[in-house]
Amino acid sequence: MMTAEIKDRADVVIVGSGAAGLFAALTLAPRRVLVLSEKPLGGVCASAWSQGGIAAAVGKEDTTDSHIADTLKAAAGTADTQVVRTLVESAPRYIQMLDKLGVKFEKDEQGNYKLSREACHAHRRVLKAAAGDGFGAELMRALVEVVRHTPSIVFVDGVSAERVIRRDGVNAGPVQGVLCRRLSDNKAVVFAAPAVLLATGGIGGLFAATSNPLHAIGRGVAMAARAGAVLSDLEFVQFHPTVLDIGEDPAPLATEALRGEGAHLLNSRGERFMLDYHEAAELAPRDVVSRGIFAQIQKGQKVYLDCRHIDTSHFPALLSASARAGLNPKRDLIPVMPAVHYHMGGVATDLNGRASVHGLWVAGEAAATGLHGANRLASNSLMEAVVMGGRAAEDMIRFIAAGQEPVRIDLASLPKLHATNMEAERDQLRHIMTDLVGVIRHEKGLKDAIRDLAILGANAEGRDAKTADMALVARMIAVSALRRTESRGGHCRSDYAAPVRSWQKRSYVTLKEVEALTADALLTRKPARETAA
Repeated sequence: MMTAEIKDRADVVIVGSGAAGLFAALTLAPRRVLVLSEKPLGGVCASAWSQGGIAAAVGKEDTTDSHIADTLKAAAGTADTQVVRTLVESAPRYIQMLDKLGVKFEKDEQGNYKLSREACHAHRRVLKAAAGDGFGAELMRALVEVVRHTPSIVFVDGVSAERVIRRDGVNAGPVQGVLCRRLSDNKAVVFAAPAVLLATGGIGGLFAATSNPLHAIGRGVAMAARAGAVLSDLEFVQFHPTVLDIGEDPAPLATEALRGEGAHLLNSRGERFMLDYHEAAELAPRDVVSRGIFAQIQKGQKVYLDCRHIDTSHFPALLSASARAGLNPKRDLIPVMPAVHYHMGGVATDLNGRASVHGLWVAGEAAATGLHGANRLASNSLMEAVVMGGRAAEDMIRFIAAGQEPVRIDLASLPKLHATNMEAERDQLRHIMTDLVGVIRHEKGLKDAIRDLAILGANAEGRDAKTADMALVARMIAVSALRRTESRGGHCRSDYAAPVRSWQKRSYVTLKEVEALTADALLTRKPARETAA
């Protein structure tokens, strides 16, 4: 491959065009910003697929203290209390900002927000779109519309971001920009900037059963890890309990709001089995519901969502997906299964989205801010994306205003990019993750996954950068899951079924440590058991 060329320069480069990235770009206006994306503006992204809504304590009977308490309870003891308080208290103000940007919220005749209740919320505090269950799509519609009319935002599509560039290589020097591969001709191009925001989304595409777009493969986490950033909570993966089991990839989502409105889960025998797993039944935390459904499937039962007794007219996504499978929620039971939906872990950041690398920020699902802990509270994700996108942008404004050294990039020293299409290996990887690093994990399966992923990644290095990054992020998740010898939130170990007091904390790791832990995991010694809480 030819030596890379510098295509453009700016004060800030944003990688990703979901809610966090676009809101950050708008906050940075009128400063010139480059937004990099593989897809055209308004193309497929996880933000647009979010159905339920956005959480904020704006109801008359609700309080931020109640929202904070619910978030901390769902997080299973590992959330950062300061982060939770800051973001939850900020949320109502950001809702007003979104309203002014043109987001069409569902409101009553008096102009008050209509609110719904989702699992683990003590009050109705989830704001929805006027169009029904497609809040993410409405949020993205409004943001895209404003971005199109903001001259300071330069949107560059058709490029795959591959590496964060640092002045003196990995683990040294400030950020200098982003190395990309142009999809049209595979040419290496550089977008130079002293400040980079990664807003690349989650990791659902690493699993065979997912509700996420298939391009959500943790690319930002890989880029940050290779640049030397500290990562956090990678083992905490949230499985949405109810995606439609109708043979589609990715699987269509049956939103949490359906259960909030009274939909029930039934097994093949017609039993409402969730009452046996949690007093809140279908409104139990997502990890509990996922494990309940998984247990039924392990027993050979099919699981169905029964919506026949509720009004589903305001859930067009459900109606559309059901129709494709020849089903009607008004008369038919809808087959469902758990699938990867959200990653609580990611790149460790502070309250302003700063990573441990100078000049690098991360926002949205790629970041681990400490808000979600071991288990995300429903509809807190879009709230975090918007609030942290805004906070990161404000911090980058201060960073640039303080004055930074000129960007200097040695083009000849940049890594070569390779784009062999290893689809078969990627499919193998996804099944490894679902089978061995899925809803319920155990030591042998995790070690098998780490071995297979290490081999797969080694084979991809120098051949296919995308597959190599997928294997790296997958292995980092498996290593983190093996290291946490307990069950908590979205991380469940059949061999360590109880929570452990000494593990009631966030986990942190670097790429260097992952490599050492990988070598250790491939040995046969068994980790010592800790005392259960």
